[in-house]
Amino acid sequence: FESREPSYVQQLHPSDIVSGAGRQHFNRNRSTTVLIRSLLHSQYLNMRHTVVFLLSSLGLTSSFAFFPSGRHAISPRTASAPSRTCPSMSESSYEYDVIIVGCGVGGHGCALHSRAQDLSTAVFAGADVGGTCVNRGCVPSKALLAASGRVREMRDASHLSDLGIKVEGSVEFDRSGIAAHAKNLANRVKGNLENSLVGLGVDVIEGRGVLTGKPHEVMDGTTGKVYTAKDIVLAPGSVPFVPPGCEVDEKTVYTSDGALNLEFVPEYVAIIGSGYIGLEFSDVYTALGSEVTFIEALPMIMPTFDREIAKQAERMLIRPRPIDFRTGVFASKVTPGIPGERPVTIEMIDADTKEHVETLEVDAAMIATGRVPNTAEMGLEAAGVTTSRGFVAVDENMRVLTEHGDAGEVMPNLYCIGDANGKMMLAHAASAQGISAIENICGREHAVDHDAVPAACFTHPEIAMVGPTEEQAKEKAEKEGWELGKSTGSFKANSKALAEGEGAGIAKVLYNKGSGKVVAVHIIGLHAADLIQECANAVAAGTTVQELSMMVHTHPTLCEVLDEAFKGAVGMSAH
Repeated sequence: FESREPSYVQQLHPSDIVSGAGRQHFNRNRSTTVLIRSLLHSQYLNMRHTVVFLLSSLGLTSSFAFFPSGRHAISPRTASAPSRTCPSMSESSYEYDVIIVGCGVGGHGCALHSRAQDLSTAVFAGADVGGTCVNRGCVPSKALLAASGRVREMRDASHLSDLGIKVEGSVEFDRSGIAAHAKNLANRVKGNLENSLVGLGVDVIEGRGVLTGKPHEVMDGTTGKVYTAKDIVLAPGSVPFVPPGCEVDEKTVYTSDGALNLEFVPEYVAIIGSGYIGLEFSDVYTALGSEVTFIEALPMIMPTFDREIAKQAERMLIRPRPIDFRTGVFASKVTPGIPGERPVTIEMIDADTKEHVETLEVDAAMIATGRVPNTAEMGLEAAGVTTSRGFVAVDENMRVLTEHGDAGEVMPNLYCIGDANGKMMLAHAASAQGISAIENICGREHAVDHDAVPAACFTHPEIAMVGPTEEQAKEKAEKEGWELGKSTGSFKANSKALAEGEGAGIAKVLYNKGSGKVVAVHIIGLHAADLIQECANAVAAGTTVQELSMMVHTHPTLCEVLDEAFKGAVGMSAH
């Protein structure tokens, strides 16, 4: 009984069905219902009669409970639990061991690990299983980038000619088809997430969870019903930030939420903000034929990126494309238009003097100025938690503090993960924090090393990084009294990149010269988002450049760009 989606639904093995001698230990309460729910959600409905017959013949139809252990999603609950699980708290007066408020990637990861520790678990989905990442962020945006990237490649006659390829006629695309690809992918992944929760015995509550002000209580904001749990994990995620003066109609002036619908491809679009989101959408729009203007409040484009990488990105992603930019200006007023009738108007003021400098007329404007916590009306004030700009203060163990700063005190049995705590607003960071929270709930102290969490911008080519920028690393080295080393590898010397006709880009390794430990890595180039994981693992494990320089990298592959950088750090040469 094997799933085609092994990351979400695992396996039922015959070895999980034990003899009658062990049946007295099985949980007989709601296990039958949970098993049936799992089977009904699986792809293998045609096998249900066989499974039920097998269970019935062994007298186990009312004796199964979900008990994730190792590679099994379903196994009998025996008297002795695996050493990695928590002692179950469900015999207490609480309905659940853990309640998770929010069902994005962070809440989902938290729920999976909670069940893996044999904790009874409920998730308040707020009618948004998958959260921003799956429904309005990471997942559908990658679908748009994949489709538009193919268009860009097939329209690049010079590049194709170098590879000996000729495309007859023009390359066309179906806007609605690309939009449908993004929507269908999001729905598929959302369904997989929900099925995995149900399959593991997580109770999914559709309403939004609200703290009542009493310890251990969460109220369903839709029905008013109150649920109790020994521990509560907040994972409400975030929403797009819209600056004052920007009027959003999600048609001609829109956030990333509206942009993902791709209702039309504007001839001329302004993108307010030049971070990850803005860069990725500039990639989509220019591939589909749009002209783009970035409006950036800070003095430089791509202000959050490593400066050397940002300069490379400007040379590779902006100058060759129909993109220009304004820096050091605020979009003080943005007024929606009507497609084909009236343009969107953007009034800009100097970021320092606040004097009007320009009014821009465009077909559409995208607001990509970051995100803010989705913590409003969650009952935090009633619970005694004071936020800062909506962010919830937590310690390194994800425990909620009453306020930011030294005066903050730990709130017992209350945790907060993901965008809402502001430590690192990335989906995979949220998931890691959710796992960490459960570890701490189980009494195994754990803290996420955020310096070892990688990030990526999925432009063509990609940008990826782990650890601080070079500027930040220099400050850190000076403050802590160690010397920073730097070594680079180049894509233009890499056989695989040259075979693809994609020789632009670099990989930069920053390391502690004294200890040899890798501090940070920044990459721009073909498949940078995939290459960065080796570097993140090195940072997490404290691996030195000396050790990395002696590790063998497959030839010919893109990872040899990193091999060149690692070897260069210790005075070796890569062929």
